[in-house]
Amino acid sequence: MENSEREDKRIFILSKEKPVKAVINLGVPLIAGMFIMVLYNLVDTYFIGKTHDDYQLAAVNLAYPIMMVSVAISNMVGTGASSLIARSLGAGDTSKARHTLTSGFVLTLINSIIVTALGLAFLPRIVTALGAESDTFEYTKRYAFVILLGSVFTMGSYTFGQLLRSEGSVKYSIAGMIAGTVTNIVLDPVFIFALDMQITGAGVATILGNAVSMLVSLWFYISGRSLLKPHIKYVRPTKEILKEIFWVGVPASLETLLTSAAYVVNNNLAASYGALTVAAMGIAQKIMSLGNYIYQGFASGTQPIMGYNYGAKNFKRMISVLRAGLAVSSGAELFVMAVYGIFAPYLIGIFTQTADVIDTGSIVLRTIMFILPFVSAVSMCRMSFQGMGKPQYAFAITLVRQLILYIPLLLMLNSVFGFNGMIWAQPITEFIMMGVSVTLLYRTIRKEERSLFSR
Repeated sequence: MENSEREDKRIFILSKEKPVKAVINLGVPLIAGMFIMVLYNLVDTYFIGKTHDDYQLAAVNLAYPIMMVSVAISNMVGTGASSLIARSLGAGDTSKARHTLTSGFVLTLINSIIVTALGLAFLPRIVTALGAESDTFEYTKRYAFVILLGSVFTMGSYTFGQLLRSEGSVKYSIAGMIAGTVTNIVLDPVFIFALDMQITGAGVATILGNAVSMLVSLWFYISGRSLLKPHIKYVRPTKEILKEIFWVGVPASLETLLTSAAYVVNNNLAASYGALTVAAMGIAQKIMSLGNYIYQGFASGTQPIMGYNYGAKNFKRMISVLRAGLAVSSGAELFVMAVYGIFAPYLIGIFTQTADVIDTGSIVLRTIMFILPFVSAVSMCRMSFQGMGKPQYAFAITLVRQLILYIPLLLMLNSVFGFNGMIWAQPITEFIMMGVSVTLLYRTIRKEERSLFSR
């Protein structure tokens, strides 16, 4: 009876709850969880800052794209499988949803082994490509080595959380995030200072935190608390399911990989202004991630709603959910902008006592904060397309955003206006993409609606 009530409540949120309330119910817990999750990087940055070594601070930022690659590949499986699970539940096909869930588990294990093997084999070349120079090379290599070694935990934690959210079990996915982050917070000072491992210790604490997060998510499946449960009879994915997962997942993965590539270009340009500039940008970007997780939380919370209702052909509700999501996320981001604008030097100062780093970091934060109300709409539209099983549109948004607009603007503005020009490239990009993304999604939903009624 209790399981049936939990199931009814989760399906009600996806299918019938008032749009604003549904977005908030699924989005706010995710944001809270993501705030906790971002502490992984903020805590590492904070405790490394306590070593008073800005080169180690810079190294954490330089190595971050390696974590992003793991997340990108996890995103491929997590987003692809989550979209198919939500659509299958909307269409009433529970068996296909369970098969997809189990396939997600298997693919995560295989991918993590490949990432670890290739990453460790080419580690020195990777570190050089990330922009590390003589002062930061060894630190970046140490941190990257640990992160690669623990890829299975990073990828498992991220993917299993997405799979739980696809069935509306948001609170369970957050429990894993909380457990992992608390582990990381407790272990960071132990490994960095008590065991004198410094930046290597920060990496070990992060990986152990991800391991705990992954195991907690697994427990919810094994204990039967989740709506769906993996089964050994579904361990071999069908061609249809693999096609569906990769059809939606590969563009989602490429989106993160392109973001990572832009991050590397950004870091290499920043490195030309000195290691302290890299450290300053790294701190500002980590603080910005708190604001980023607000729009990502609302977008991720909206995705299963859009996927479920697309499977149920309820296009009217999809439009209502889209409008609610845009209003709620953009409003929240305007508040975050105000906080960043007023308190930028104090926020940067939490992580470093170097005056030049604080000054540069404040300039960066007060510039890139202007992306927030625009990028929230872009993310909402992209995640909606993925939920609908239309990754070609999500990928088109990413392709235009990163390759056609952001990276060329980054290089051009840096060349013409120097560092100040470089940091304005992203706000300009997101402003343009907001109009493009919202128009594309709205027209696509209306086209599907007209097509349904014309049959």
